[in-house]
Amino acid sequence: MPDITPTPTRQAPATPLSFRNGNMGMKWCCLLALSVALTVPLHALHLPAAILIGPMFAAVVLAVNEAHLPIPGPAFLLAQGIVGCMIARSLKVSIFYKVMGEGPFFLGGVLCVIVLCTLIGFCLARWKVLPGSTALWGASPGAATVMTLMSQGYGADMRLVAFMQYFRAAAVAIAATTMARSTTPVMADGAASAFWAMPASWPAFGATIGIIVAGVYLAHMLRLSAGALMVPLIFATGLQDMGLLSIELPPWFLATGYAVLGWGIGLRFTRATLHYAARAFPYILIAITLMIAGCGAMALVLAHFKHVSLLTAYLATSPGGEDTVAIIAATTPGVDMPFVMAMQTVRFVLVLFTGPLFARTLSRWVER
Repeated sequence: MPDITPTPTRQAPATPLSFRNGNMGMKWCCLLALSVALTVPLHALHLPAAILIGPMFAAVVLAVNEAHLPIPGPAFLLAQGIVGCMIARSLKVSIFYKVMGEGPFFLGGVLCVIVLCTLIGFCLARWKVLPGSTALWGASPGAATVMTLMSQGYGADMRLVAFMQYFRAAAVAIAATTMARSTTPVMADGAASAFWAMPASWPAFGATIGIIVAGVYLAHMLRLSAGALMVPLIFATGLQDMGLLSIELPPWFLATGYAVLGWGIGLRFTRATLHYAARAFPYILIAITLMIAGCGAMALVLAHFKHVSLLTAYLATSPGGEDTVAIIAATTPGVDMPFVMAMQTVRFVLVLFTGPLFARTLSRWVER
C-alpha cells in the first residue's frame, strides 16, 4: 500500500471567510452559534456523542478559516475530569459479577474484539495510512472520547484519532440500529427543561466538582499522561463503590465539558490535516467495514454457544460506543441488556488500561 504521508505544504492564502483579523468576541459568538446549529440536528438524529461532535465540527470550520481561538489549558483539563467522572458513574461492581458468572468464553469474546481491532490498527500504521501510533489509537474498540484524549499524551495526532474514532462510532450506530430495526427514542417535550435542570443534590454536585478539581490538580502536579481523565475516574469510581460519593452531573454541566473538549480538538485542525484525512478516508472506511464484519462473525459464534439472540450478541461485540449500544439495547425488545452491558463494560475497562501499552509496543515495531 502506498505511503500517503503528506509532504510539507505552503501556508494557504487567506480566503473571504478568513477570521484572521476578526474581533475575538465575534469569533467566540460565531463558534457558539455554529456549535448550537450543528449539535441540535445531530442530537435529533441520535448521533453518538452529538454534544461533542457538533462543537468539534464548528471549531474545525473556524480553524481552517484561520480563526485563532486559544482554549485555556486548565479548562481543557477540567473538561477531561468531567468525562472521567461521567465514566465512573456507569462503572458498577455488579457488572463484573455478571462476567465471572459467564466464564472464560465471555472474556474470550471481549479479547477477540480487542485483538481484531488492534490488528487492523497495526496494519494501518504499518502501511503508513496514518502517522506513528495514530492508527492504533484510532482503531481502539470503543471508548472514543477517552482514546482521543489519551492519544495526545502518547505522541499520536489527536485530530486524526478523533476523525477515525467518531466516524467509526457513527458507522457502528447506523449498523446496529439498522439491525435492530428500531430507532432510539425521540426526545420528549420535557427534555429541553430537563437539560437545564439544577442538580438533584447540591452537596453531591459540589463533591463531584471537588473530585474533578482535585484529580486534575494532582495529575498536573505528577505530570501524568492522560492523568486529567484517569485520576478523577479512579477516585470517583473508588469512592462511589464505597458509598462515599454520589456522582452528580447535570446535563448542562456535562454538555459544557463535552463542548470544551470538542473545541479543544477541532481548533487544532488545519487545512493540511483535513486534506490528509480526506486522502486516508478510503483506507479508514475499509478498516471500519472489516471491524464491523469481524465483530458480526464473532456475534454468530457467541449467539450459537451462549444461546442468546443474534442481536444481543452483535450489540455485545459491537466496536462502537458503550452509550450508543446501551440506548439501542434498552429500546429494543428481546435484548439481554445485562449481558450486553457486561461485555461492553469489561471491554471498555480493558481497552482503557491496555490501550496505551499496545500503542507504545506496536508503534515501536512499526518504527523498526
